[in-house]
Amino acid sequence: MTRTKDSIAKAFASAGYIADEGLLTAVLLMEVLARPLLLEGEAGVGKTEVAKALAASEGTDLIRLQCFEGLDRSDALYEWNYQRQLLAIKAHEGQGDPDALESAIFSEKYLLQRPLLAAIRSPRPVVLLIDEVDRADEEFEAFLLEVLSDYQVSIPELGTIPAASIPRVVLTSNGTRELSDALRRRCLYHYVDYPDVGREAEILRARVPSIDTAFALQIAELMSRLRKEDLAKVPGVAETIDWAAALTGLGGTHLARDRELVFDTLACVLKTREDRSRITREVTDRLIGKVA
Repeated sequence: MTRTKDSIAKAFASAGYIADEGLLTAVLLMEVLARPLLLEGEAGVGKTEVAKALAASEGTDLIRLQCFEGLDRSDALYEWNYQRQLLAIKAHEGQGDPDALESAIFSEKYLLQRPLLAAIRSPRPVVLLIDEVDRADEEFEAFLLEVLSDYQVSIPELGTIPAASIPRVVLTSNGTRELSDALRRRCLYHYVDYPDVGREAEILRARVPSIDTAFALQIAELMSRLRKEDLAKVPGVAETIDWAAALTGLGGTHLARDRELVFDTLACVLKTREDRSRITREVTDRLIGKVA
């Protein structure tokens, strides 16, 4: 039975993810059309968390394929356990039929499943997260497209293995490389932006239960203004959560009253030497003055 946007929103919220209307619509369409969902956006806006929340909301497993330059089929699909195969060959040297030994060592017993194969062979649908697909090269992207089109793989020694279940597929991209038109056509699409102040405050209340509502709003507003500064690495939502947890854990309750604490804990959100030197005490006071 297809869920509604309200039911998806509630399920995501129970998993600690506060989704906006656009994302809820994309997830609903993903379920209705059984299509992969491509999420693009800056690093740190919560793209990976969408897949985690989707798995939690459906009560299923999350299988993650982390992409990187040079990723190939053996990293993503399967490979043989060569060490065990060699041990088996040594143990049976001079014994029996060589053809029988070859059939034995190229069997399920010696097959190592990687994320793609594990996802399609799962007896029940899982959430398959293909994280930072833009970091992989174009050849791997073409291979990935083939797997996601047919949901079956061919292993020369074992034959064609069809999917036992069709996973829900979430792909994420930080935009470091332009993805192919073919992949984009295959997927639904949603751009994940930084949350507005109200939604980021909701996220803080969901992820930092001890925080006061007014204080959550202050921190969210300050983060919104901080992101507009000339920074080398703009802090994401994860940094906001860490900062809120640090401030409340150290007794902070109000930005203006706790200026020293705010400045001293900027290490939670500023992750480069340049940004740390750029956001001086004077800049911090200026930003706080506009919020509290």
